[in-house]
Amino acid sequence: MGDSRIENIERMRRAHIKAFMHLIRSPMPSQVDRVVRLADTSFNTELTVIRQLSLSATQARVRHGIVLMVELGDLREGIMPADLDAMVRVVLQLPNITLRGIGTNLACHSGVSPDANNMSELSALAKAIETSFGISLELVSGGNSANLDWALGNNDIGRINHLRLGESILLGCEPLHRKVIAGLHTDAITLVAEVIEAKTKPSRSRGTIAQTAFGAKPVAVKMGESRRAILAIGCQDIDPAGLTATAGTRILGASGDHLVVNMDSGSIGIGDEMRFGLNYSALTRAMTSPFVHKETRRAAPAIQAVAGENQPAVM
Repeated sequence: MGDSRIENIERMRRAHIKAFMHLIRSPMPSQVDRVVRLADTSFNTELTVIRQLSLSATQARVRHGIVLMVELGDLREGIMPADLDAMVRVVLQLPNITLRGIGTNLACHSGVSPDANNMSELSALAKAIETSFGISLELVSGGNSANLDWALGNNDIGRINHLRLGESILLGCEPLHRKVIAGLHTDAITLVAEVIEAKTKPSRSRGTIAQTAFGAKPVAVKMGESRRAILAIGCQDIDPAGLTATAGTRILGASGDHLVVNMDSGSIGIGDEMRFGLNYSALTRAMTSPFVHKETRRAAPAIQAVAGENQPAVM
């Protein structure tokens, strides 16, 4: 299992989850002791941090695994390919550190798609390291859910033997083209929020218009009077642009704690619940918000985010 935050790995350890744990974001220097104690492997790009991990692992009398991340074009984290050999040479000499593999990340910061060229380059780098240093790399991590279209296509996967999948499993589609993955559900997770106001209001604001609470410039929608609802959830819990409303409901906007929707039907009342689909951005916020109750319904093939008992929810 993998997570980008050591706090989440700590929660899984406290829940007695025995799985092998990867910290897939470069460790913060201030957290190296926790990383060594809680994670079996961490993904790294900075020798300074790896030296600190080595010191902490030596003091704890454990071995800590390292995956070196390589820059292949997306310009997020990664060692430049020309610098990789020198980094490997030093890492192999550090006490209580095991070089478990190399990896890369694509389609996150710059939207660079995994393809035959960059995946072949990663494979070639892995083979070169194994040849130069006489070692065998356990992991060659090709990327994230954005790699699925490439991985499941008619491509030579080379030395790639590891992907870091989350979005594709939870949302049932690959993120580059939103193609549905056979055998998975695209509606397994639902956001449920409670109505705290339902009124008929004009569609145009009244007064001098400036920026909204989050710095956006509001756009007036001419609909005349319409039925509106306010739900007890907002931008600190979800990305409103990442929500999909049911038929007859239109999302108008959100502030920190309020979601405003327009309804074709006037049947929605105070205390009623409304359901929304979520994309990755909205799901990430909802799943990490302490104000969104998480409920798993095992009898049905769905996880749901529900807003109830004064909390929005993800199911």
